[in-house]
Amino acid sequence: MTVRHMRTLILAAMLLHGASAAKADPVSFKAADGVKVFADFQAAGASSKGLVVLFHQASSSRHEYDSIAPKLRQLGFDTLAVDQRSGGSLFGPNETAAGARGGADFLSAYKDMEAALTWAEMRAGNRPVVIWGSSYSASLVFVLAAQHPQSVKAVLAFSPGEYFGARSFVRDAAAKVKAPVFVSSDSGGEAEEARVILAAVPGQAKTQYVPKSGSHGSSSLIESRNPRGAAENWRAVDTFLAALK
Repeated sequence: MTVRHMRTLILAAMLLHGASAAKADPVSFKAADGVKVFADFQAAGASSKGLVVLFHQASSSRHEYDSIAPKLRQLGFDTLAVDQRSGGSLFGPNETAAGARGGADFLSAYKDMEAALTWAEMRAGNRPVVIWGSSYSASLVFVLAAQHPQSVKAVLAFSPGEYFGARSFVRDAAAKVKAPVFVSSDSGGEAEEARVILAAVPGQAKTQYVPKSGSHGSSSLIESRNPRGAAENWRAVDTFLAALK
């Protein structure tokens, strides 16, 4: 190995470490009903491909994405990881839920998601906005994309389901989604419900990924939660994101 080659490898390693070690910027904005929503923003730099808005699962917080957001940044995307009012401390404290005073049901978090999309659009400018959900929010991203078709470039939904009582609430929303969709699940029984929801999405720009080793929601991509499958599951996400135009 030449000295020049060695220096190149050292520089690449330093840049990679710097990207993964970058700190998130805390931001906040108001939902339509006045609830203050807290989030973490991470910038990919001047060559950013777009902005991915990250919504967490039940009993969780934006810290569900503490290891996911840096990898998306390395793929070239800004990220906004959001605390919704329906959440908890599964991965770390949820500031929005704490400030909302009392328990909130899943559907009430939709206001927070709409506010996050508005913030993301303003920040992204002419760049695309991608929305990403986990468990209950994986279902609500279909509603968000259906109601804001001009704002959403693509949808990623990890473990979506009919979590809201109505048998076809999510499926009805999915039928109105125009953006490309990626759906994943655990490696067990969630895949069939995900398939039914995805089947309602019109057009061909949709992907169902059933992992060999998966876990509920975005946890499928967290190595500490899914050590046997996280790397392979990331490859599927990377392939989907790389195909967006």
